[in-house]
Amino acid sequence: MISNLDFYLVALPAIVLYGLGKGGFGGPLSQLAVPIMALVMSPLTAAAILLPVLVLMDAVALYSYWGTFDRRTLLIMLPGAVAGVALGWITASWITPDQVRLLLGLVGLAFTANYVFGGRKRPAQPQRPWLGRFWGMVSGFTSFVSHAGGPPFHMYATPLRLEPRLLAGTAAIFFFVVNVLKLLPYLELGQYTQETLTASLVLLPLAPLATRAGVYLVRIVDPRTFYRIAYAGIFLASVKLTWDGVLAFL
Repeated sequence: MISNLDFYLVALPAIVLYGLGKGGFGGPLSQLAVPIMALVMSPLTAAAILLPVLVLMDAVALYSYWGTFDRRTLLIMLPGAVAGVALGWITASWITPDQVRLLLGLVGLAFTANYVFGGRKRPAQPQRPWLGRFWGMVSGFTSFVSHAGGPPFHMYATPLRLEPRLLAGTAAIFFFVVNVLKLLPYLELGQYTQETLTASLVLLPLAPLATRAGVYLVRIVDPRTFYRIAYAGIFLASVKLTWDGVLAFL
């Protein structure tokens, strides 16, 4: 894998996009990472390679937004996320790479549909604990199987219309907790091999640089045009993954 040019062609852009999203600039960007890597490798392998990198990114984002978070949102969503990670661990042995591709594609399509059909125009929504716990659980589960916890998290958190830095800081804590919780189950499930760990180490130096770039950009750039490009990328990757998943079932 490390000597394969295709690996670098997909992995390096994926890490940069994930880092920008983790830093708070263009949350949707981070959802492109696994779909991009899944185009040339198993999504389960891609998830295993990315997890150590994501934990480092989360630590950098946590430091960058230290003390900036919405306490109520975390108290509502994190218990559901813990349950979702546990559910992902329990069902991991039943899930195939093609099922993950299909799930990842459908989540991405739902996320882009939510954006296109009114998600940008709705007024700020109040906190609804039952809904937050549900989306927290979905986020924990999809994060476990394919690091696609961002769309469910944002389906609840973005309509709250928190100030951008407050939303970014809340997401940093949420995903740091979720990704640390995933380390032991991934190890127990045998996701880590010499090959995947070596790939993680190769990509690791890029993680803090990309995350800090996201922290910087969220302060100076109007992300509206960038969001449109990001959502278009998510949509195209999601269509491809959904198509591949459906073909496998047929």
